[in-house]
Amino acid sequence: MKFQRQIKYAYLRLIALRGEPHELALGLAFGVFSGMMPVVPFQTVLAIALAIFFKGSKITAALGTWVSNPLNWYFIYYYSYRLGASVIGLPEKNAVFSSVMTAVRSGETPWVIVEKIFGAGTAIVSAFLIGGVMMGVVFGGLCFFIFLPIFKNIRSWRQSRKEHKHWRTHRQ
Repeated sequence: MKFQRQIKYAYLRLIALRGEPHELALGLAFGVFSGMMPVVPFQTVLAIALAIFFKGSKITAALGTWVSNPLNWYFIYYYSYRLGASVIGLPEKNAVFSSVMTAVRSGETPWVIVEKIFGAGTAIVSAFLIGGVMMGVVFGGLCFFIFLPIFKNIRSWRQSRKEHKHWRTHRQ
């Protein structure tokens, strides 16, 4: 029951968002992009900065970072490193990577995880960031193209509802 209430609440918040469909979808895409980056405490700041710079919605940018949460950090960090490592030619597994993944799996704070990554040297940091950018571009792009028509439909639904209400009040 509680899960259904959360879904309904999220739906109501989604349809209540104000703004142009393009800027809402763009903001959400920047949020998802930032959510793929291995800098958990700074994802929202990055998403909002991108939204400001590229004229997207700051609210949906912040919401989009929620794609990254303690339930899926392990997968995001795992695949971002693996992708980045394969691009720059690092071994797919090493002691630092194992240490980071153990910290994520054991529920360490985001600060501890980020310190482990950034303390590992430029090659490891580069692997995580390159992989995060690659995943962010893919998932952020998908998010934009999925949510743009959704936001357009919400806008037309809202407009038709408004016109219908206007028509009913003036008819009486």
